[in-house]
Amino acid sequence: MAIHLSERAAKRIREQLARRGRGIGLRLGIREAGCSGYAYVVDYADAVCPDDVVFEDRGVKIVVHRDHVAFLDGLQVDYRQEGLNAAFQFHNPKARATCGCGESFAV
Repeated sequence: MAIHLSERAAKRIREQLARRGRGIGLRLGIREAGCSGYAYVVDYADAVCPDDVVFEDRGVKIVVHRDHVAFLDGLQVDYRQEGLNAAFQFHNPKARATCGCGESFAV
């Protein structure tokens, strides 16, 4: 099981954590939403709970609730900045469909 970060994504997470002044890493999850079924939830991780699984890539901790691991295993996270637009981008090998706007996916 693994979640992978591009160097750009890892750098952005480290920068955001440093700017924030606290946190142990990135918290990733999912929620039911969007036209395809699920949407990614991205937040700071301030602690690891008993039901969490911790991944580490490029020196960054990624915290995922164990109920979400099956949906996110193999996920590749990138960070892109084009002009004024900047966002994390997700490539999920488990997603069998994504919506046109790229905000949601189906498994």
